[in-house]
Amino acid sequence: MSAALMQFVLFLLVTGYAVFLFARIVQRRFANVRLGRPVERKRKAAQGWRTLLVEGLGQSRLLHDPKSGVMHIVLLYGFLIVQLGALDLLAKGLTGRGLPLPGYEVFGLIQELTAVLIIAAAAYAGYRRYIEKLARLKRGWKPSIVLFFIVLLMLSVLFALAFARLEEVRPASGLAPVSSLLAAALGDWPQAAAHTGFEIAWWAHLLVLLSFLVYVPQSKHFHILTAPINLWLGRTDPPGKLSKLDLETEEVESFGAARIEHFTQKQLLDLYACVECGRCTSVCPANATGKLLSPMHLIIKLRDHLTAVGEEQAARRPSAQAWVVEDGDRPEVSVKGAEPEERPPLAGGIISEEELWACTTCRNCEEMCPVGNEHVDKIVDLRRYLVLTEGSMPAEAQRALQNIERQGNPWGLSRSARADWQLELEPYGELRVPTVRENPDFDVLLFVGSMGSYDRRSRKITLALVRLLREAGVNFATLGNEEKNSGDTARRMGNEFLFQQLCADNIAMFERYGVRTIVTACPHTLHTMRNEYPDFGLTAEVLHHSELLARLVAEGKLRPQHPLDERIVYHDSCYLGRYNGMYDPPRAILQAIPGVRQVEQPRSREHSMCCGAGGGLMWMEERSGVRVNEARTAQLLTAEPTLIGSACPYCLTMLEDGTRQAGGDTAIPVRDIAELLALSVWGPDKTGG
Repeated sequence: MSAALMQFVLFLLVTGYAVFLFARIVQRRFANVRLGRPVERKRKAAQGWRTLLVEGLGQSRLLHDPKSGVMHIVLLYGFLIVQLGALDLLAKGLTGRGLPLPGYEVFGLIQELTAVLIIAAAAYAGYRRYIEKLARLKRGWKPSIVLFFIVLLMLSVLFALAFARLEEVRPASGLAPVSSLLAAALGDWPQAAAHTGFEIAWWAHLLVLLSFLVYVPQSKHFHILTAPINLWLGRTDPPGKLSKLDLETEEVESFGAARIEHFTQKQLLDLYACVECGRCTSVCPANATGKLLSPMHLIIKLRDHLTAVGEEQAARRPSAQAWVVEDGDRPEVSVKGAEPEERPPLAGGIISEEELWACTTCRNCEEMCPVGNEHVDKIVDLRRYLVLTEGSMPAEAQRALQNIERQGNPWGLSRSARADWQLELEPYGELRVPTVRENPDFDVLLFVGSMGSYDRRSRKITLALVRLLREAGVNFATLGNEEKNSGDTARRMGNEFLFQQLCADNIAMFERYGVRTIVTACPHTLHTMRNEYPDFGLTAEVLHHSELLARLVAEGKLRPQHPLDERIVYHDSCYLGRYNGMYDPPRAILQAIPGVRQVEQPRSREHSMCCGAGGGLMWMEERSGVRVNEARTAQLLTAEPTLIGSACPYCLTMLEDGTRQAGGDTAIPVRDIAELLALSVWGPDKTGG
């Protein structure tokens, strides 16, 4: 057997075995994903391609950090480019000739320059991890092994080209600058020695490439395969929208995610798409203030648990024995040994309850994830299991939910006092707002909400909004004491039973009174009614008060005329911004007010940090680390404002508490955009400002 034939046979054997291992590992990983519940996501091909193009090939989320984004773009497109060079190198080693490409020398130049750029990008990645020591990046041999793979792959290509140049006794060329320099540095080698050098570099390239192939699906770099699929299957419904539980079925023994198999297949695919880049954890308000929660580690722990469960089931499957169990007239098939006898609980075990209840559901983790992972829905599914099946939740959460169930508000105040806020209209010479019964021809329903009805500070937002709507000639009404809680708090805390009861009652009431348009000052109510109530039959339009007020100002129905000499930093509410993409209407209102100077803090718009009240945490105490609202207030104060603007009653409450902690008697005021607009429309004398 000739040496060339022997090399070809050995190449086939080594490559075939590596491809077999790769395929087997990938098959097992996707079998693990299929353990989850099937889920149908309505997705048009155009939407999938658009997401894949912008977020996958365009690396749009990675470019939030430009240096990291450029580095990853070089690695991504560099690898795509050098694949043709790898084929050329393999052909050269097996046949003695490269690929018959037109403009071969230019092709070689591109390959060499790309290899150098990839080495530089890998070096910069190492610098960020080990010299700059970014907190979100792991350190150790595991995170670094891929960098060694990359560098070795590129060096083996460049040295193979250099040895080929020496063997063929080719002169230096400007179209092969790197291999020419390496050949010059190596000096004069006999052709036989140069050929041996080429063979060593060629085999090194092949073995490193195949090792990388086998390693990828066993590591975080499996995202190379799963991330494009994950992005393609990403949600097309509103961000943060929670799934609807079927509470009527009698076959379900538990609700929420009791076991890893209770997640959907898309949720499990998320686990294998994780890059472990730490971007989610670096922006998590809970983690940043010393809480136990790390979105990245939550995903990793779930992924490792999924892999362990999959391996257990794969090991048991060959010896599984099936038998028929009679259940009345309906036979069922069970598989002996298909489930392990004991597993650590998912909620409260794999993921601790402390982690789950630290989440504010702000979705900053999801906004920063470059592969489209969704963290919040998994946390809520685990909360659903704890609350609905185990009856386990913090005492404050239980108290708030009981109060909502009994009195329709988290404080447990009397239902009959829900409309008492209207008594505070009297100092302004205003009449109370008619109810839908008293004004059946209303155009807009003002859904006041629990905060706007009961909280003394938030009532001022309601009063300002009522006066502005009247000034603009809007025909509106309220539900009065018939109004119920929207159910947002119950749903985010995991009590889907209570949420669906409130949702059904509210929709029935809206239909009874012919509600066509709803306006609310609460972004949490906005999101729940606009994006989640339609699953239960709501057809009415739902607006945030900033949307409606900005429209009325633009139409000239509201005229801000009194100057406000204020330097205002606006705080973006998570549920108004990241959940509903509403960043501009509040700013448009501020821009319309004469005298206002708007300033932006680095963590604004989609990067805004949570105030700490979301996910039901408004009603719970923080017992570890720094309070989230104090950390967020400190960020806003770095802009040196004279006033902080808000468009959410939760945020306003949390930020006012934060400013009092920071400034005491000299605390910077916090105002809702409705209050600021009212000040400019009537002046401080007529608004109590």
